[in-house]
Amino acid sequence: MENLLCEKGEMIEQTLLLDDSETQKGGFRTLPFILGSAALTNAATSALTPNMILYLMNEYHIDMTTGSNIIYMWSAVTNIAPVVGAFMADSFVGRFQMIGLGSVVTLVGMFLFWLTSVIPQARPPPCVNSNNICRSAEMFQLFFLCFSLGIVAIGAGAVKSSFLAFGSDQLKREVYQDNTRLMERYFSWYYASYALSIVVALTCLVYIQVNMGWALGFGAPVLLMLFSTLLIYLGTPFYVKLKPKSSLITGLFQVIVASYRNRCLKLLSRSEGIQYHQKKGPTVVLPSEKLRFLNKACIVQDPRLVLSPDGEAIDPWRLCTVDQVEELKALLKVVPIWLTGVVLSINISQNTFPVLQANTMDRHIGSSFEIPAASFGIFAVISAILWIVLYDYLILPIASKLTGKPAHFSTKERMGFGLFLSFLSVLVVAVVEGVRRSIAIKEGYSDDPEGVIPMSAMWLLPQNSLTGFAEALHAIGQNEFYILEFPRSMSSVAASLLGVGMGVGSLLASSIMSTIDDLTKRGGEESWVSSNINKGHYDYYYLVLAGFSLVNILCYIVCSKAYGPCKEEVMEEEKP
Repeated sequence: MENLLCEKGEMIEQTLLLDDSETQKGGFRTLPFILGSAALTNAATSALTPNMILYLMNEYHIDMTTGSNIIYMWSAVTNIAPVVGAFMADSFVGRFQMIGLGSVVTLVGMFLFWLTSVIPQARPPPCVNSNNICRSAEMFQLFFLCFSLGIVAIGAGAVKSSFLAFGSDQLKREVYQDNTRLMERYFSWYYASYALSIVVALTCLVYIQVNMGWALGFGAPVLLMLFSTLLIYLGTPFYVKLKPKSSLITGLFQVIVASYRNRCLKLLSRSEGIQYHQKKGPTVVLPSEKLRFLNKACIVQDPRLVLSPDGEAIDPWRLCTVDQVEELKALLKVVPIWLTGVVLSINISQNTFPVLQANTMDRHIGSSFEIPAASFGIFAVISAILWIVLYDYLILPIASKLTGKPAHFSTKERMGFGLFLSFLSVLVVAVVEGVRRSIAIKEGYSDDPEGVIPMSAMWLLPQNSLTGFAEALHAIGQNEFYILEFPRSMSSVAASLLGVGMGVGSLLASSIMSTIDDLTKRGGEESWVSSNINKGHYDYYYLVLAGFSLVNILCYIVCSKAYGPCKEEVMEEEKP
């Protein structure tokens, strides 16, 4: 869901060049192919995650901690891969080629993963129920499983890095003709199709997995991915395909390398008499005094040796423009605030235990229909969408009436409130789990982690709702914060930062779970994160996460004050 909320930041700055031969192509006729393919891809890939922990534990006989770590690593690759994909698409391959190649790779990965559900030799034999003897998965079986998931993550990352940008490329001519409403409509359609695909994945596809078996449940996403791949290629004759050019990410690395290579240069206290390399244009910009050691990257020592006749740097890895230096400074300045968002990503990445928890509770609606345990994540998605609507159409209008002037909550305020709601969400999980565990033990289910206790799964709605609200508040606020604080040329970095933050959060979540597992099972004690959730203490585990979240809120307050007023706060103060 966070990817959905942050992708719009990628679209503010054009990063490719238009080929004149493409000017008669594009337009709205291409959008059914692009939006349809994007929705099918999202539905197919999103359908694999919800029940994954049940599949790993029941079919591969993997314990809770190991299964969670596999999912955490998979999630990390899935979130970081789009950053690499965007760099490759912008600099070398092109967006259409990246989408096409990524779609094929994703299809191959999903087909290989589907084979694990239909070929008995691809997974361990079933447990012997009479003796409860389960054979562990062999090395090749685990390798084949992880390899297929890795291929899916890499392919999906390549595809998702370019879909939104590729669609906007098709409308550039119309936008230049002063009809920006077309772009707004495209964004709305894209987000609507994305949200619909997530809903389909968490309801229909999860239901098929639970009620019709793994083979059919994982086969359906393969078919959706096949249709997605065919659909994106069917529109080939109509697409505008832009030429790749240098990527902003490359420019950031160039500043780091150039400042290191020029480390022996001495910086004067003032900028008078120093020539700085400027990008083409009439405006002359001087570097700021913060992080001054980076200014060495843009100092022109001898124009005859470092500049070409047209004023460009002969070696861009030794001499950069002032704008490039300031872009890197802007990025480094927000790192402390970005790190506080990583802790929130740790909480959001807790997708395995909630499924096991819901699996032991009464999930019936009426006498016949039972909600799949993995479908409860839909309530977080609904809550996020609900918050967006309520914020714009209810909260702000009411606040404006009460204050007598247009109300506005700053990006830093929204990020902070999102962190607080995330803290509340894991605290609620701990409390609900404590109650659930007590009932399970009282009912005699200590040795039966799959036994259904007389407790309604509707008790899980508050924690899912708080998670959705927290994710919506923080993701939107963080994305807007980056867009406002960064130079316009860095707008695409906003979504990249959020994606990397989610990936790092998944890696840290894996490390935290493994550490708690090692510490709590010493001396023969039952691990807090045991595969038997009735013997484990997931309430304690979530209290640890709540403690991290509370400390993180305090760190955010310190970092926010140290950052100083952001640009939107300065603009608010300047208003009459």
